[in-house]
Amino acid sequence: MTTHSAAVAPRQVLADLIPAARLGVWARDAILVGAGAALVGVSAQVAVPIPAISPVPFALSTLTVLLVGAALGPIRGILSMGLYLAAGAAGMPWFAEAESGVGIVSLGYIVGYIAAAALVGEIAKRGGDRTVLRTAGIMIAGNLAIYAFGVPYLVLNTGMSWTEGLAVGVVPFLITDAIKVLIAAALLPGTWRLVTRFRR
Repeated sequence: MTTHSAAVAPRQVLADLIPAARLGVWARDAILVGAGAALVGVSAQVAVPIPAISPVPFALSTLTVLLVGAALGPIRGILSMGLYLAAGAAGMPWFAEAESGVGIVSLGYIVGYIAAAALVGEIAKRGGDRTVLRTAGIMIAGNLAIYAFGVPYLVLNTGMSWTEGLAVGVVPFLITDAIKVLIAAALLPGTWRLVTRFRR
């Protein structure tokens, strides 16, 4: 009888199941890293500014970061988010609201994308994205990693207090983050189930 663990090897992420074909593993991974950064850049443009509530806009990019991190794994995830940060800092206008550079107040959150991709990718590599509950857990952990960098930078950049930083840098996003966690918790395990059925 074929089991889930037999159909899909442990310590794999979804990207590991993509054939390298004639390009080779390095070329495949380079394409995946670039595609991951591009997906975050595109999703960052789905943003809603909320100046009356927070200097940081609502953006779809955090969901994409977590999905990309889980799908690519820790190393490719770090490289992909590092590419996104480096290109945006150098002037590519693909941060939220087509911003770029290092002077934006949300830069800390973008730095946090690298930590989140590493954390989520590593846990996913250990099978943490194959059930709904585990996926929800790693998405929450990924969000916390983003806040761990985003809020301190916001406080330092604006001069606001830590209480104010939490009030404008975390609280307004809790509901949308919960929705993103639910979406990821449905998408990733669902994709693994489809992969398992196909491989059987």
